[in-house]
Formats: sequence, C-alpha cells, structure tokens
Amino acid sequence: MPLPPAPTKRAALLSKDALDTPVRPLARPASKPEQVARSAKDTAGSERPKQELQTEPLPARTEKRSPSPVKTLAVHSAAPAPAGKARKPKSSGPKKLFVLDTNVLMHDPMCLFRFEEHDIFLPMIVLEELDGHKKGMTEVARNARQTSRTLEALAGAQGADIAQGLALSTTGYSEARGHLLFQTKPLAYDLPLSLPQGKADNQILGVVAALRKEHMPREVVLVSKDINMRVKARALGLLTDDYQNDKTLEDGDLLYAGSLALPTDFWTRQSKTLESWQQGSNTFYRITGPIVPSLMINQFVFFEAPGEPPLYARVTEIRAKTAVLKTLKDYTHLKNAVWGVTTRNREQNFAMNLLMDPEVDFVTLAGNAGTGKTLMALASGLTQVLDDRRYTEIIMTRATVSVGEDIGFLPGTEEEKMGPWMGALDDNLEVLGKNDSGSGEWGRAATNELIRSRIKVKSMNFMRGRTFLNKYVIIDEAQNLTPKQMKTLITRAGPGTKIVCMGNLAQIDTPYLTEGSSGLTFAVDRFKGWPHGGHITLARGERSRLADFASEVL
Repeated sequence: MPLPPAPTKRAALLSKDALDTPVRPLARPASKPEQVARSAKDTAGSERPKQELQTEPLPARTEKRSPSPVKTLAVHSAAPAPAGKARKPKSSGPKKLFVLDTNVLMHDPMCLFRFEEHDIFLPMIVLEELDGHKKGMTEVARNARQTSRTLEALAGAQGADIAQGLALSTTGYSEARGHLLFQTKPLAYDLPLSLPQGKADNQILGVVAALRKEHMPREVVLVSKDINMRVKARALGLLTDDYQNDKTLEDGDLLYAGSLALPTDFWTRQSKTLESWQQGSNTFYRITGPIVPSLMINQFVFFEAPGEPPLYARVTEIRAKTAVLKTLKDYTHLKNAVWGVTTRNREQNFAMNLLMDPEVDFVTLAGNAGTGKTLMALASGLTQVLDDRRYTEIIMTRATVSVGEDIGFLPGTEEEKMGPWMGALDDNLEVLGKNDSGSGEWGRAATNELIRSRIKVKSMNFMRGRTFLNKYVIIDEAQNLTPKQMKTLITRAGPGTKIVCMGNLAQIDTPYLTEGSSGLTFAVDRFKGWPHGGHITLARGERSRLADFASEVL
C-alpha cells in the first residue's frame, strides 16, 4: 500500500480517504534514450515529422539494452567478479595431464589442489607406495595419511564417478578446476630392457609413456621430486617437471635482504620536497619520488658517499607516494653497548636495532657463518630479560639435524638431550661472560649461574599446543626447518613474546630441503613489509679471518 500523506500538525489523525487510497503501480524510471525521445516529441509536436523521424530509432536502442530475461541471466552469469574478490584469470591454453609421483604426495598432501584447471592422474603403484609409508610418526607418514584421507573425501563426494574422474573442487577448493583420474585398467607400454619392470619408478614411467600414446596430442607431464627419475624420463623422451609450488623463491639471490642503498643523487632529488623533524634522539625524514614504491615497512636504507655525512635509517611509514624514514640508534658506539657487545658493521647495527625494538615481534637474521647472529640475539635477549625486565626468560631451540652420521640416542632429561646440540649457546655465553671483567671470579660465577637460570633449552618435538607468554624465543639453525615446522613454532607466540629466527641458507642439512623451500626463506618472504616484523641479511663475517676466507673459497 502507498504511504499516506504527512500530517499537517502533531498528533493529527489520518483521514478515511487516506486509508482507502488505492494502490498505485510504481512508476518505472525511464531510460535515458526514452527520455530523449519524449523530450523530442514534446518539443517538436505533430507538425514536425522530420524531427520525429530522427527520434524514432532511440527506443529501438533501448530494446537492445534490455534483452529477454533468459539472455539477462546469461549476461549476469558471465559478469566479472567484484573488485573485492578478484577472480584468477583462467588459462586459455589446453589442459594438461599431470602424473604425480609418490614423493610429491608425501611432500605436500595438498598438492592435488595446486594444478588449477589441469587434470591429475595417479597410477595404481602410487597408491601402493602410499599405503606402505602410512605407518609411523614421521612427517612423511603423516603426509601419507593426510593424502589418503583427501583421496577418500574426493571419492566419497556426492555424484563422484572414478571412471569419469573426480572433480577436485568438490571438497571446497575452488581454485582446482580439473579432475582426478585413477588407473582403472592395465596399460600397455614398452620400456627398455635395462629398466627392471618390478621397480616402482619404472612402472610409473611406463604409465606415463602409455598415457602419452593414448592422449595424443595432449601433453602428459610427470611431476616428481626425484631428480634421477626426472633424468630417466627425459632420456625416454617424456615430459617431466619438478614440483614447484613448495618453493618460495626460484633463485636464492632474490631473497629479500632487508636493506637498500639509496642512490648517490638522493639528497639532490629530495632537496625541494624533503620534510624533517626531531623526536627525542631520532630524526624523521618524509621523502617522495620513484624510490618510494620499492620500499617496505621496517626496511633499512643507507646513504654512503665520499665527502658527505652518511645516513642510516629505517622505513616506519609508507602512505601513497610518501615514506617516513627514522634514523637509527648507533650500537657501534661503546656507550650503546648491549651486554658489553658493540656491533662492528652496518648490517649488525641494523640487526641490533630490530632486536632491541619492543615493537618488533618477529626478527629473521640470515647470513654466513661467523656474522654474529647468535651472539647478538643472546646479548639483546639477556639485556631485555635481566636489565629491562621486558621478558621473563629466554627459550632457545633448534632443529636437531646432524651434519654427519647420527650418534644414536642421548641420555638424560629434555635439556640434557638438547645439550650437545646447543654448543653454540655455550660458546656465546662464554664470550658474553668474559665481558664482565670487573666483578672478579666469584662475581662472574654468580652472573653465569643467573644467566643459566634464565635460559631454557627446549626441544621442537614438544612444542605443539604450547603458548609462550612474555618470552624471548630464539630459533637457531632455522634453515633446516620446513615451512610447516616454522609455522608451528611461530604460532606458539603469546602476548609480549618476541621470536628471533637465525640461519644460514648455505648450510642446509635436512634432506630434500633447498634454499627455495626452506622454512627460513618462507618466513622471510611472508613477513616482509609487516609493521611488527623485520629481516636483515648479514654480509660480513666477524668471527676470524680464517672463517671468513673459508666461507668465501670453500
């Protein structure tokens, strides 16, 4: 019913006529061409037929813009997604058929949903190998069980038909638009006699060769983490590729360094638009120009030129086309020493500014052996635990991956078992203890006892489910962690906790882990630009001239 007229005074009653007003149809707003046509007719009148002839095609345009309801549905279904949910463009090329090796499924249980619109084929021998690796508590066994559960969910979906292929999007992964195919019949293939028929890898190669003949000219690609298997596939003329989705970076040289050198003409370009102000002991600069889009929050910038004063600053704010730089505290000076330790180069000073900043909750340090990663992390941790009382204790852990042969089981409690792995901790505590030379032998012994009481050594195996409150957590040798292990450790952080990850990507001891797939690389890439996280790559070694030369030439 239409709305009644507004009352003329307060508390006025509606009249009977207003209540009995018949319902009027809503006036449909005229489209723009119709309005033009009406105005043309009103102004021209019947005595100007030429003007009317010019306005007659306009309503016909309107009919083109308002098609039948069936066509309207088709137009709406093909409309682009809203800007807030940008849809990934679909590939215009032909669909490929990827044959997965067992090691890909055991490496990443979610790999079935990473191939976008392409189809996936699993040979029967792959399912046999999955069944043989599902027992145990290792990461490989867990991944094998997870893959089996995923396959069960796909096969048990409503309307699933294994013979026609299982739609990978039925479990909620809309990015996977292909189908999963199983080997439901024996395939005839011929392999060289030099390849034993009973070996699982050779059977998979035979399946790929048979599928290539059957699906010609469609591309059939073998995906495997096994280098030797990929070499054999290429020798047989088969298409093959490594599983790339787990790699954060293709090239380790592209890893975010955390620092950026300003161009030599920086001050000349900024002379007209530069703003600066003082706040406490820090100076702030607001800069503009083409360098701003390449900056990130908490990235360090430096300017060094002969004859000009140097600038060392950190990016604290990026807004539109401007960025704010904040000068750093100079930890190379003895008056700013942290637990008796002063930094010796530019990158160490950058790292110490991150470690001592209470607003930075996550710090990653990468660098070669002897660059001072562990020493700086321990020194800043002891200062903030014992002097500043910012954290209650230091928790230190590391991946227990041996360089050579395993020496077997270790006796004792959790900390005693972790003792042999924490030689770096003892070495650095010895260096930090020598800095306290004025307190005598008894004083140093008491200090060392106090330090030991505030440092807890924990094993990664018992981290699941824990929450660290107001702790300073050091994760040493983080390059040996997988992305999943790194996520498990970082998500243990509670309120007031700071996590420091350190590692050398050139010294990865974990099998099947590379610089591109390491958990340290994963963390650096994902946390860059976060206002409460920072990263710096230490370049210069400070351990000894022997260690520095060995890092370069060996």
